[in-house]
Amino acid sequence: MIKIEVTDNIIAKAKAKAEEMGKLNNSITSGDGNLAGFIGEEIVADLMGGEIVNTYDYDIVCNEKKYDVKTKRCTSPPRPYYDCSVAAFNTRQRCDAYVFVRVQYKNNKFGPAWILGQKGKDDYFNQSRKLKKGQIDPSNNFTVKADCYNLSINKLDTLETKNG
Repeated sequence: MIKIEVTDNIIAKAKAKAEEMGKLNNSITSGDGNLAGFIGEEIVADLMGGEIVNTYDYDIVCNEKKYDVKTKRCTSPPRPYYDCSVAAFNTRQRCDAYVFVRVQYKNNKFGPAWILGQKGKDDYFNQSRKLKKGQIDPSNNFTVKADCYNLSINKLDTLETKNG
């Protein structure tokens, strides 16, 4: 897990992209997570040395590999047993791997972000648990808001970075 301070510059870049995009179809949070999502992309691309391309299928290309960044807002530092999620309607994305990020958002203010790790797409779906909307996840008692696949942070692989 890599902790990153979210700077005003990162927020400004992400805010411009979020405003340009508007609300996504099938957004579980009705577009409220767009800003955090773009913050996640900015910090991952910078750390990996990748290029942000923002297609439906993936967000970043680095060393000819296509990554989709999945970001969640949080109010506290992530724990190794917390889950990372991929919505069931996103299973057909043509990416090679997922990178998972948590961005602290408390009192209407962004704090640090944590790059949790990565997982190859096939490995992710082979190792994750499928949950249905309305189901209570037995690992954390959270009521699932949409059909999804969950995998705990401690089962992710370390992110490949530009500095090794």
